[in-house]
Amino acid sequence: MQPRNMSMSGVVDLAAVKAAQEAKTKAEQARAEAARQGGGGAVSPADLVIDVDEAGFERDVLQRSTEVPVVIDFWAEWCQPCKQLSPVLERLAREYNGRFVLAKIDVDANQMLMQQFGVQGIPAVFAVVAGQALPLFQGAAPEQQIRATLDQLVQVAEQRFGLTGLAVDPDAEPGETPVAAEVPAGPYDALLEAAVQALDAGDLGGAIQAYKNVLSDDPGNTEAKLGLVQAELLKRVQDLDPQQVRKEAAEKPADVPAQIAAADLDLVGGHVEDAFGRLIDTVRRTAGEDRDAARLRLLELFEVVGAEDPRVTAARRALARALF
Repeated sequence: MQPRNMSMSGVVDLAAVKAAQEAKTKAEQARAEAARQGGGGAVSPADLVIDVDEAGFERDVLQRSTEVPVVIDFWAEWCQPCKQLSPVLERLAREYNGRFVLAKIDVDANQMLMQQFGVQGIPAVFAVVAGQALPLFQGAAPEQQIRATLDQLVQVAEQRFGLTGLAVDPDAEPGETPVAAEVPAGPYDALLEAAVQALDAGDLGGAIQAYKNVLSDDPGNTEAKLGLVQAELLKRVQDLDPQQVRKEAAEKPADVPAQIAAADLDLVGGHVEDAFGRLIDTVRRTAGEDRDAARLRLLELFEVVGAEDPRVTAARRALARALF
């Protein structure tokens, strides 16, 4: 398994959108298979913190991550900061009561896993969600920062992958196979699956319509809102000539449509700060309908990246300064 450096704060290209949707589908299939095999019990609090080695990594981390986020604590006996961090993580794992499982990996005994995750120093904390790995933080971070990171992790796991965690029973016997709490199928699963299939087929228009169908009945559906703004962005840039768009934007700084098109390309290319900065500059030097057009597109791009992303927070402050 080669971990992916996956951002939790929003995806900005078709491959990433599809990867997240496919991971969610696989997680749902794994939970359904566990239910067919007679799963459904609760786990003991002792099962929320586990020791993992290379031999058990597939079962204990990858497979389990289709049911619940797995936080990985890379540590070693000789590491003094690890001795500060590990007890905090263990306590929080029990406090979060099944919203994530903590997997402890001794790097001295599991060098291959350390190399696969690209760990440069310890303590190092990663997470695996629906089979996808992402770095969380390195070093003995303050508890407030750790809590904020974990809150974000469980929110993303639930909203994007449908992972609501494990049922915990204080009276359960330790060592039983953890099984995710039963989650009833949502009323819009078929429509959301249709959007995923449209994305797989490259039918962005079909995906957009499927997401709109969900939102027409459920305007607050988080997955549909995120999918819609991402699919709309991808459709806007689908037929653009990047070289020509960037040339026009460079030659015509006062041309608002040119700046908006260039900002879309910036974001799809992963240049988030460039996209935000371009539109904030456009807001600053325009007025009336032109300013509104740039501002509204910027707000749409904020949704694509995600409100929790620090780049969005910074850009919101810059936008407020530009407007007022």
